[in-house]
Amino acid sequence: MQQLILGGARSGKSRLAESLATGSGLEVIYIATSQPVDGELNQRVALHRERRPDTWGLIEEPIELARVLRENASVDRCLLVDCLTLWLTNLLMLENTERLAQERQALLDCLAQLPGEVIFVSNETGLGVVPLGELTRRYVDEAGLLHQALAERCQRVVLTVAGLPLTLKGSAL
Repeated sequence: MQQLILGGARSGKSRLAESLATGSGLEVIYIATSQPVDGELNQRVALHRERRPDTWGLIEEPIELARVLRENASVDRCLLVDCLTLWLTNLLMLENTERLAQERQALLDCLAQLPGEVIFVSNETGLGVVPLGELTRRYVDEAGLLHQALAERCQRVVLTVAGLPLTLKGSAL
């Protein structure tokens, strides 16, 4: 089963995804896309690390998400990807402007072949005002397009608000 957990900042989306991964009864591998580049982001990463069980595996991959998923997916494993919008940011910041489209398509293409469970966490950024800057508008647009494509392919899609899950697609939690 593939699940997409969306929500705003501090909405409870990561906590929900971690709970689902734990409840899967499978071996869990946490795939972190973050590149801690400043003190504030380092603190966020530290909080996530403290919450995760010691038994979980960890893979840090900021760019080649599809490759990591293909290499690690297994019928007896749950992969938890946190988060897609940081992954998207990493790709947007690359000098090679074609890499985003390549990696996005690789991700979408590999989903149908992945065994086991995969839980994607991502920030829903398109619910507010339209940003002023070109890069920020592109980020919001790309995130929205990625979320639509993933929601179409995932068996369950959940929007998390104030720590409460609202199932948009698939079986209710």
